[in-house]
Amino acid sequence: MAKPKIASDWLCGCAGCHMSLLDIDERIIAVAELADLRSSPITDLKVPDITGVDVGILEGGINNTANEEVALRMRKSCKILVALGDCAVFGGVPAMRNFFTLEETLRRAYIETESTDSEGKIPDDPELMRPTQVRSLQQVVPVDIFVPGCPPDADTIFYVLAELAQGRIPDIKGDKLHWD
Repeated sequence: MAKPKIASDWLCGCAGCHMSLLDIDERIIAVAELADLRSSPITDLKVPDITGVDVGILEGGINNTANEEVALRMRKSCKILVALGDCAVFGGVPAMRNFFTLEETLRRAYIETESTDSEGKIPDDPELMRPTQVRSLQQVVPVDIFVPGCPPDADTIFYVLAELAQGRIPDIKGDKLHWD
């Protein structure tokens, strides 16, 4: 039997979930023995296989059309979709900008920051200027598994990957949930 294919990508967030994935250290070898680790922001291959993957993992919220396209492509390309981390699960820290207008957010980021020079201006880019709220992954595509945490710890990520690689749906509760 062929090893299941796993792909990951990141959306609007800090990349902390992928850093936590790397924190599984040498256990990545055990995962690689069970699964074919494909595209990921931390590998050379960045886009899921055209033929699809068994498991897709997305971290981060969705705050623009580029993130939406990545989420739609991953959902279409995988059998099981995992929302990894608080940003993917419920919007996380990036969703705090939803309390302000897009204009207020961009003005603060590009003009009013203490480090902005006197020439500061809001970039004129249609992608950036599209008024969008930060959304969780499930607000855009169906999600099969939710792994909360900011970021989820390495032990939980290893458990989830190992279970999925062996064809099992992980049961994420008890000691697998950390709120620190």
